[in-house]
Amino acid sequence: MNTVQLEKAKHDRNRFDCGITALNNYLKVMASQQAKKGNTRTFVLEDKQCPDHIIGYYTLTMTPIDIQDLPPKLQKKHHSVTSGGLIARLAVDHRYKGQGFGEWLLIDALRKLLMASETVAFPVVIVDAKDGAESFYEKYGFTAFKDADNKLFITIADIRASIGELI
Repeated sequence: MNTVQLEKAKHDRNRFDCGITALNNYLKVMASQQAKKGNTRTFVLEDKQCPDHIIGYYTLTMTPIDIQDLPPKLQKKHHSVTSGGLIARLAVDHRYKGQGFGEWLLIDALRKLLMASETVAFPVVIVDAKDGAESFYEKYGFTAFKDADNKLFITIADIRASIGELI
């Protein structure tokens, strides 16, 4: 399986339905616009039998971080850090749920961000968990920010150490 960047002319965005209106609408309306502006990159997992069908997607970008939101040990280690990688959205179409695609998409996103961090250094990856998805990310080592339960992070060092276990 491979993800590819969303192609407006190729992928049937209107067919996609993960059950969360905000995630559906982002893919249908905003993803291509944000990519064209250079603000985000959206990657889709295509159905091999019908490549215009989107199994799931995720969106990557960078985000400012407030170092004070990190645990004291990380604040000290990364005191001059101002940004991190962001998994802004991750969703699986309801027709493909329960088949491990969410995990696969998360691992793929983490691999891409790990590779990016080798070129442009940043110490953490942040995720905005939508509609109660915090426990999904916590299974993979993400920790909630102290004042925002739906905003979680994982360090690049932790990704690097565990990426072999996730494969």
